[in-house]
Amino acid sequence: MDTQNVSEAHTEGICPEDNEQCLKLEKAAIQIQSWWRGNMVRRMLLHAALRAWVIQCWWRSMQAKMLEQRRRLALRLYTCQEWAVVKVQAQVRMWQARRRFLQARQAACIIQSHWRWHASQTRGLIRGCYEVRASRLELDIEILMT
Repeated sequence: MDTQNVSEAHTEGICPEDNEQCLKLEKAAIQIQSWWRGNMVRRMLLHAALRAWVIQCWWRSMQAKMLEQRRRLALRLYTCQEWAVVKVQAQVRMWQARRRFLQARQAACIIQSHWRWHASQTRGLIRGCYEVRASRLELDIEILMT
């Protein structure tokens, strides 16, 4: 029974005011109503808490996904930068090695030419001189054997 219904019963004269049974019914009705309202409030609070929990779980999973995406992107960028550095270093090292090789080859050629000239001068193989004039070649050859 609602409190409004109980008060209507008092005004209509169904239940006299001094009747103990009517007072007990009124108290019982008030207790039942307060129990029902409490249950409804607790149920609404439980549903609200469950909805909030579901939203929080979803938000945490979204944050974890975004963090993982940021981590993968940072890793990808780091990897690209590292590969670029490695490629540049490889190019520089190749250029340095090639330069050293060319210098060594040039030095070897110079040493060989000087050695060949020295060998030809000291071993007495063939000495001579030549001149090219207008239409003929003049050779003056001296062969020395040592």
